[in-house]
Amino acid sequence: MHLPGERGTSAGNASAKMTNVALPGELALNDALSEHPGELVRTGSPNVLCSILPSHWRSNKTLPEAFKVITLADVSDGTVVTVRAGNDENFCAELRNATAVMKNQIAKFNDLRFVGRSGRGKSFTLTITVSSDPPEVATYNKAIKVTVDGPREPRSKI
Repeated sequence: MHLPGERGTSAGNASAKMTNVALPGELALNDALSEHPGELVRTGSPNVLCSILPSHWRSNKTLPEAFKVITLADVSDGTVVTVRAGNDENFCAELRNATAVMKNQIAKFNDLRFVGRSGRGKSFTLTITVSSDPPEVATYNKAIKVTVDGPREPRSKI
């Protein structure tokens, strides 16, 4: 007995054609990313996208732009979305304004603030929870480094 693609051209061509076919969810994901180039990032969940955060930020300071969470799956308006942050040193960082409500598949966090600091050389991983039925949980790894003084020039070694 031969495995598909091992012998014969029809099975091998069929499997090659299948790899080039995009799934409907992938099409929606690619469309959303192309509509907002450089603004959105993929998360650990295939149905959730979010805004790109600055790599380094100052504690308790408003972000330069509102943080947005976009779902590709159908989520009804009024669904609560919560953001949490943590890492190895600070497993549950203090956040302000970390809850928003879905409207047209978008949850907008107008004044999200990171009060807890991520630690020297550490970044926070965000956990985004969409309280739908069933709930959707997404992670944004190494999302943002939060320190007391924010980004600054490196110390000289002179």
